[in-house]
Formats: sequence, structure tokens, C-alpha cells
Amino acid sequence: MPAFWTESDFDDHEAVQVVRHRASGLTAIFAIHSTHLGPAAGGTRFWHYPDPALAMRDALRLSRGMSYKNAMADLPMGGGKAVILADETRTKTPAMLDAFGDAIEALGGRYVTAEDVGISEADMVAVARRTSYVSGLPTHGSPGGSAGGDPGPFTAMGIYHGIKAAVRHKLGRDSMAGVHVAVQGTGSVGGGVARLLARDGARLTLADIHHDRAAALAAELGATQVAADDVLDTRCDVFSPNALGAILDDSGVGRIEAPIVAGGANNQLARPEHGAALAARGILYAPDYVINAGGIISVTLEYLARCQGSHCDVDEVNRRLKQIPERLAEIWRQSESSGVSPDAVADRMAQAKIGR
Repeated sequence: MPAFWTESDFDDHEAVQVVRHRASGLTAIFAIHSTHLGPAAGGTRFWHYPDPALAMRDALRLSRGMSYKNAMADLPMGGGKAVILADETRTKTPAMLDAFGDAIEALGGRYVTAEDVGISEADMVAVARRTSYVSGLPTHGSPGGSAGGDPGPFTAMGIYHGIKAAVRHKLGRDSMAGVHVAVQGTGSVGGGVARLLARDGARLTLADIHHDRAAALAAELGATQVAADDVLDTRCDVFSPNALGAILDDSGVGRIEAPIVAGGANNQLARPEHGAALAARGILYAPDYVINAGGIISVTLEYLARCQGSHCDVDEVNRRLKQIPERLAEIWRQSESSGVSPDAVADRMAQAKIGR
């Protein structure tokens, strides 16, 4: 693995740590991008990387994205990310989660984690036995109006609000009825987005590398299913990427057959220049870390409430989710007035908030 500070995605990170616990088999990367606004907050990703350098790249990009996401959501948290390098069989053991929790505890509160790809609510419960710097925990025994637990549904709700804002801004339509949305990824977030859109009468095309999962959801919602490799070529009103990132590269940008890109995947743009490439094609882009902030809003408010010995109010979470369209609209207004692509406008706004 090359020195992390030579990586193109190293962005003056405050700390990058590789933890190896031989007895449990844990190998993890902690990337703390900024603590300017508060403790670095960001989920833990459990994923198999064929090359460890790809894991480092992911950690660096995701942690920077969390700094921007938390800042743009007006949360008193900095940005960080943890990546656990899974083996090919994605073996996850209690001992590994214990060692991971101990590593978080050793950071002394500088980093707070929650669920991300490959990590469940049950995994967070296990990690919480070793450290208190965890959120996304179940709300059993809490008042009915409390938020907490799996952040996926809140992420999906924020994306849903953002898609509606994009359709209103680009297409001039206040209703999603009949709007054709191609959803890439039908897991917790993408599936949640699809269900919310279906409720509003949107026409859906679904795709997932897990064919059976997409097929089951398509049958449930009366949607069309296409192969995972073909979804970018689907002619539609909105392309909504909700799987892994970096899909908008030279090829991906050229293949899109939609006037809007709005979805929850992190780091959708393979490189910064791809945001300008989307704009050059007249495609409206919803910056990922703005539209997908619902989950971190939920887990941050849950964590802060627990630190104060109280419960997170779901009404407050929902109030903040409804601010996502307002932020997107302001980004698009500034983009149109300045000629700068929406991703670059959002980056500048976020950097100003974190003092960079």
C-alpha cells in the first residue's frame, strides 16, 4: 500500500490510522478528515477490496465526503470514516467487532461511527459493548417518537425529498406521478427510495447486482427490472444511483440518458471533472453528500441526545430532512448564476464551513 499522503484523494486529513489485530483478523483503516466542527462522524464500511490501496482510497474519499456532508447539514460534527477490509468470504466474527470497538475507544472520542455498507444494526450493538462512540443503535424501550437505529430509512427519505426537488427544478413538475426514475441499487436505501417514489405514482426501472433482490422489489412495486450493467443506458427522467460510488466516470457520464442525476451513493463522481462533464451535457446533478444526508442527521441527533441522557425526537429529524431540498435549490441557483457545476458550488460552500 503506498503512503497515504501520496494518494490523490489525501486532502490534508488530520489523521489516518491502519489498525491490525492479528488474533481476530481485523484490518481496518480510520480516516479523520476534519474535526473543525466537532468529533469526526461517519459510518463503518465492511467490504472486500482486491487491492488494499482501493480501501485506502475509499477511506480518504468517504471521510472527506463526511466532513462536507455534516457541514452542509449544519451538524456539529466533523468528518471521518472507518473501513474494515473483509476477506473474500466476508467473514465477520464477534472477536473482530470487539477489536474494532477497542480501536474506536482508543481514539478517545475523536471519531464516532455508525452503520454503512456491510455493517448492520446488530454489528453496531456489538461494537457498542466496547465503546460508547457509536450511534445507529436500536431504540427498544424508547418513546415511540424517538429516532435511532438503522439510518437507512432516513437516508432514503432525504433522497426522496431531493429527487422531488430536482424534478421540480429541472422539469417544472410538482408531482412524481408518471415520472420515470431508474434506480440503481435496491438495498436498504435504494429500496426505500423506490418504495417512496412508487407511493407517489412514479414509473420505476430497477437494477441491482443482486438480481433476485431487484426482481422481488420489481414484483412488489410493479416496476421494470433491467440488468445491473444496463441501467445507465435507460432512457428516463431521473437516474438515481444508490449503490457504490465512482460510477460517473468518462464512460458513465456519456451513457446517461436522463436530464437528472439524484441518488444516495457516496462519491458518485469518479473525479471532480466529471461534475463539469454532467453540467456540459445539461444534466442536473444533486451533490451526493447533500441529498444523502438523512442518515447522518438521524445518527448524529441520536448520538447527541444519548450523550445528554435523552432521546432523539423523530419530528426534529424529519424537520431537518425537509431542509435538504432547500439546500439543493440554493446550490442549483448559485450554479446557474455562476456557471460553476453544482458539485463545485457545494464543495466551496462546505469548505468554507469547515475553515478550508
